[in-house]
Amino acid sequence: MDVVRFIKDWTLPVSMAVGSVLYLLFAYTPVLEQAAVFFAPIFDAILPLFMFLILFVTFCKVDFHKLRPVMWHWWIGFFQVLFVIVIVGAIVVFQITGRNLILLEAILTCVIGPCAAAAAVVTQKLGGSLEEMTSYTFLSNFITALLIPICFPMIDKAANISFIAAFLKILYEVCVVLLVPMLLAYIVKHYLHRFHKMITSVKDLSYYMWGCSLMIVTGTTVKNICHADTTTGFLFMIALLGLILCIIQFAVGRYIGHFFNHTVEAGQALGQKNTAFAIWIAYAFLNPLSSVGPGCYILWQNIINSIEIWRYRTSQTS
Repeated sequence: MDVVRFIKDWTLPVSMAVGSVLYLLFAYTPVLEQAAVFFAPIFDAILPLFMFLILFVTFCKVDFHKLRPVMWHWWIGFFQVLFVIVIVGAIVVFQITGRNLILLEAILTCVIGPCAAAAAVVTQKLGGSLEEMTSYTFLSNFITALLIPICFPMIDKAANISFIAAFLKILYEVCVVLLVPMLLAYIVKHYLHRFHKMITSVKDLSYYMWGCSLMIVTGTTVKNICHADTTTGFLFMIALLGLILCIIQFAVGRYIGHFFNHTVEAGQALGQKNTAFAIWIAYAFLNPLSSVGPGCYILWQNIINSIEIWRYRTSQTS
């Protein structure tokens, strides 16, 4: 029972540890090499399905009448844009190139990326407003869809992005990830009452599903780091900058949120990023090595999430 309690209390770090160990075990054990090759495409296909199901379960608990923008949304969105302007401005004004450019691109992907759809799961776990968090997730994705095709051509001339093409591509990703599960959840909630009750009766279902998906994402992150074509010192620098940025974004978000009595929601909104999306845009439009930035960021943000959940659980039981 102690082991079960430990896993329930520390689901996120346990998921990350298991994902890391499993990848290293399969990657560096010769007898398991063929199994690793077999399972790799299966896990790649499972991950989007996990995200879809996580959001579907989460949205089944949403009061759709409360989905509307509020004041703290605009302040968090403003600071996201401000951080992007500062980083892109520094690259353009100082004409940064080489490794320094890769470092700033790694940071930029963690700033310009939208709020993670799974942020709603953590917010609910911390007693925050699920509806306000869901509303901001849509706004954040729209901001990202506007910023990427404007900013990326300015910092990387090889990033040949048509504004309309990039905008529609990102918008499509948003629709698949957010709108479809939300539409299905709306149908289930209003027309399939028995099925809806069965889903919502399982406590923390979306949270534990997210833990499973985090295991896969962490394994992929470790894989990217192990196969990165650079020095260990440079990888450490990217990881360290990701940690500093993660702390800054959570801290600024929580500071903004305390003015509106929504500290938890605002902190999650600015701090927790859709790192899978950030890794994709790094590979698609920037130096592929910059994808290590959001790869490490996912570890840092989930360590912070684990600490926040532990503190909240402690305050509730004391």
